Amino acid sequence: MTRMTVTLDDKMVSEARDLLKTKTKRETIETALIEVIKEKKREKALAHCGGIELDIDQEKLAVYREGV
Repeated sequence: MTRMTVTLDDKMVSEARDLLKTKTKRETIETALIEVIKEKKREKALAHCGGIELDIDQEKLAVYREGV
């Protein structure tokens, strides 16, 4: 873990805390970072949506699922 000092806009932190339902500034910042990372990963995944051609049908998928 890295320890650092940052200057933050109190109004933004307060609004984020209210929206995220967090109790402390640290929890607010960590939760906000997690949410941003998840959102960016979702966006990246959606950008590939429909861009990959898979040679699989329902039967092959069922066989694969049974084997897992």
